[in-house]
Amino acid sequence: EYEGDRNSEGQRHGFGKALLPNGDTYEGEYECGLRNGPGTYRFKNGALYTGNYLQNKKHGKGVFFYPDGSKYAGDWVHDQRQGYGEYLYANGDTYTGEWANNRRHGQGTYVYKDTGSKYVGCWVNGIQDGPAELIHRNYRFKGRFLNGKPLGRGKFIFDIGCEQHGDYIQPVQEKEEEEEEELPLLLEPIWKASEITKLTPWSPQITEEGEGHEPSSEVLNPANDAGEEGEGGREEEVNQDQEEKGEK
Repeated sequence: EYEGDRNSEGQRHGFGKALLPNGDTYEGEYECGLRNGPGTYRFKNGALYTGNYLQNKKHGKGVFFYPDGSKYAGDWVHDQRQGYGEYLYANGDTYTGEWANNRRHGQGTYVYKDTGSKYVGCWVNGIQDGPAELIHRNYRFKGRFLNGKPLGRGKFIFDIGCEQHGDYIQPVQEKEEEEEEELPLLLEPIWKASEITKLTPWSPQITEEGEGHEPSSEVLNPANDAGEEGEGGREEEVNQDQEEKGEK
């Protein structure tokens, strides 16, 4: 069901409103039968996208409200979060920064609502990876992360005006003889402090020594995006499929 402008060939062209067979609705611009330009798409399950389209794909600036209450506002490329954007998660956490292929990728800041802690640094395919700073209430850690965990040279900087330098190492659980054919089990990185100094410049380096304590695991586990694996991801995938197939 469609109400709106058409071109000389009878195609939807200009502004129009459409009710799709699956119950979704679209109101916005068309070009030669395809959603093109600003528009608002309402999904039957409660999700909503308002922003720019290019040949039926979310492309450009747009805001997506997910069924679980989370929201993404930022850049889109061919139906994927890509470029710069802000994601408000259902648990209240936020991520602001760069995206690629629907995942946190590049430079970005993740803020954990429950603790107030935040991770500022590099991301690779949705995982904390590269130089970064993990900021807590009374202290912060500067160093490198690998696959979501701190690794190598770094330092803790305390508000009282001193620093603890050291290294995070990756221990490997010792195997028993009958387990020799299995891959080694990686344990949580361990911190080994080397010295305490006044505030100094910092340059991260990867090393292989150390032992001690580790940052709170709570702030090392960001929430999943609605577009990643899991229930929210399946909902968005179905939504996109409906958006592409439901309108004639």
